[in-house]
Amino acid sequence: MNYEDLNILVDYHYWARDRMLDALEPLSSEEFTRSLNSSFKSIRDTIVHTYAAEHLWNSRWRGASPGGLIAPEAFSGVAELRTSWRDLETSIRSLVSDLGPGGMSRRLDYKQMNGQASSSIFWQMLQHVVNHASYHRGQVTTMLRQIGAAPPKGMDLITFYREREAEVKKQQSA
Repeated sequence: MNYEDLNILVDYHYWARDRMLDALEPLSSEEFTRSLNSSFKSIRDTIVHTYAAEHLWNSRWRGASPGGLIAPEAFSGVAELRTSWRDLETSIRSLVSDLGPGGMSRRLDYKQMNGQASSSIFWQMLQHVVNHASYHRGQVTTMLRQIGAAPPKGMDLITFYREREAEVKKQQSA
């Protein structure tokens, strides 16, 4: 995967994240933490897992290997999570920029949560983060429907491309 494509994928990731968080903003605290039948106990637990996994990978890329994920209870609501996630986004975008095109194929060593040594190529790990988040956004969308809440605006990759293309055309005609 080349540098430009990876940056577009990162743009997509945060665009879709924002759409998901926008859909979660109207939820009451009870709805956000309600026990549901899914991979994780609640909407909060699922979306925090997504954030926490991204946080874990960012830590690994920067030389630390945490032994666990951030607990869902660390976030009382969507606004607090959004603020932390924007800070994480800044950190990840900075890392991608610092690595530059030549650093995308860099192999990084880290420890898995069980302590086992591992090594992976940066672009593959970042692509995994985006794919992992897409998987869990789908779960959260289903959970929102289970509680009768509105789902997020479309988060498909092709929707992102279409909207991005329309924005470029709009700017070119202005």
